[in-house]
Amino acid sequence: MKVLVTGTTGQLASSLIELAAPLRDIELIAVGRPEFDLTQPVPMREAIVAARPDVVISAAAYTAVDRAEDEPALAHAVNVVGAACIAEAAAKLGVPIIHLSTDYVFSGDGRGPHREDDETRPGTFYGATKLEGERAVASITPRHIILRTSWVYSPFGNNFVKTMLRLAESRDTLTVVSDQYGNPTSALDLATAILEIARQPQRDRFGLYHLAGTGETNWSGFARHILAVSRANGGPSATVQDIASADYPTRARRPADSRLCTEKFEKTFGRRLPAWQTSAETVVRRLLRAGQWPKIPEGQPQV
Repeated sequence: MKVLVTGTTGQLASSLIELAAPLRDIELIAVGRPEFDLTQPVPMREAIVAARPDVVISAAAYTAVDRAEDEPALAHAVNVVGAACIAEAAAKLGVPIIHLSTDYVFSGDGRGPHREDDETRPGTFYGATKLEGERAVASITPRHIILRTSWVYSPFGNNFVKTMLRLAESRDTLTVVSDQYGNPTSALDLATAILEIARQPQRDRFGLYHLAGTGETNWSGFARHILAVSRANGGPSATVQDIASADYPTRARRPADSRLCTEKFEKTFGRRLPAWQTSAETVVRRLLRAGQWPKIPEGQPQV
């Protein structure tokens, strides 16, 4: 089967490309800039239709959470208009679309884990555009699987794991927020699950789901685990000092509790993602072997 994924360099797209490469039953086509631009809807839609995939994975997005507050038009163009155009192409072809969304659709002020039918009240412009993008996709084609995920990390791109390893090289102590809770999710695990459900996108499985790493933690707990694994494998390490969100102000306010309940996905598809600790260990060891954990500047949409 032919699977088209939007994006070539983002964490999920990179994971899908890597995992699909040895598979004989999946031909994965990754489309990205400059030929494929989410801010150019007509050429983008035409490119998807011309490729004639059996399944479309809408993975590319504007993910610069803080910058979205100052670039609302661009964030909206990518996360809403772009997502809608991808869904239109899938609808024209009559094929399913798997669209990726985020825990930022929730304010995080209440107590998680959040279920799919819980009230969505995003507290950031990024979250608002992703929620509007979800609704656009769902309204355009009934053949959709929308997956909300959270705290994504991987051997690719810019993410929290790489940042902790990089900072630990030059600092003895790292201050990390301890009053924000969520589910760390490996993009490799996410990609594995997506490729599995792409093979059998049955009608009774279409809808909205939460899919994230099993287990929960806060950012400082996540950091301690990363650095403990690094230390045990001869990599950089540092002491982690807890701080409050108020001590680390950001342009966009982060959700205090964005934990996601994944029971609906587990019951429907019969699987759950691995424990976040195990997957984080796998990624840390891989990064240490490669000797690569540079910070990639946050900027344009990851595609």
